[in-house]
Amino acid sequence: MPKVGMEPVRRKALVDAALRVIGDHGSLTVTMSEIARQAGVSPALAHHYFGSKEQLLIETVRSLLKQLRDDAVTALKAADAPRAKISAVIRVSFQADQFAPATIAAWLAFYAEAQRSEETRRFLVIYARRLRSNLVANLKALCPGDAAERIAEGAAAMIDGLYIRQSLRSAPVSIEASISLTEDYINSQLAALAKGQIQ
Repeated sequence: MPKVGMEPVRRKALVDAALRVIGDHGSLTVTMSEIARQAGVSPALAHHYFGSKEQLLIETVRSLLKQLRDDAVTALKAADAPRAKISAVIRVSFQADQFAPATIAAWLAFYAEAQRSEETRRFLVIYARRLRSNLVANLKALCPGDAAERIAEGAAAMIDGLYIRQSLRSAPVSIEASISLTEDYINSQLAALAKGQIQ
């Protein structure tokens, strides 16, 4: 029988272990036994807390998204102007724990799973909408709505593309370089708008 009060601790340990094991494998073809071993618990206890591997994987992607959301909320509250808020969103997207190799491998595995799992796809759509919404809301204070939408799409595509590039590991891009590339894109788009070079 699990100890009273241990459930939240064990559930978190299993989610963290799932992230590490998925990252090491580079796919979701992991077993509950491998995850349980990584977490230092029995497979039976893992099943007790989550019921199935699929539910544990859903909880793992939910945990990644919750951490990203919480960090974005904190960063946005600390920024005092629209341009600073855009930079905060970019910096959170590339923070060390999200840009770690194992986490990137897990993100890519979840994107692949989203082709088959409606629930995983729904979570990733929420992530994409949240990122876009945070960018658009602050870009609209700096440029017309249609331009804000277009620049936000470009910035979100750059963020996702830099994650894919990082996963290749043959030509890794540092956190600071990734932030700089995305910032440069936004700055160049805003500057071109100000000069009337693009609509």
